[in-house]
Amino acid sequence: MYEDYTRQALPSKEYSELLGNALVVFNSNNAFIIENILNSDDNNLYTWHELIDYTSGELTSPIKRTITKNSNTNITNLFSDLIQKRNRIVHSFQITNPDGEQILATKDRDHKQFHVTKNYLLEFIKKNEELSILLHDYRGY
Repeated sequence: MYEDYTRQALPSKEYSELLGNALVVFNSNNAFIIENILNSDDNNLYTWHELIDYTSGELTSPIKRTITKNSNTNITNLFSDLIQKRNRIVHSFQITNPDGEQILATKDRDHKQFHVTKNYLLEFIKKNEELSILLHDYRGY
């Protein structure tokens, strides 16, 4: 499919929308993680300016020192899983799948390639919703 703003081959509108939404919900949770770290940081170890420049993976230690210390490992574990899944999306490459559609493909840690399907994106969005619920519960909303 082609749009007015580019001559490059693009995925379907639905796939592009899911891809965009996947990144948006992850970024929303990343910011909410930072908000919860700062809200739980009784020793003033961190600042927003510092944390916003961290990669998502670098937030693991501050999460453990604040959120996990005050609750359990559920948020840390789910966020770590989502970081890995998000990395597979970001570090992907475009292909034409057997159905002739433009989609993304990536690889796992064992170098096995796989397609970033609509189902993969929907599951990623759903897991981000689960993380958002955990973060809201943790915050006391």
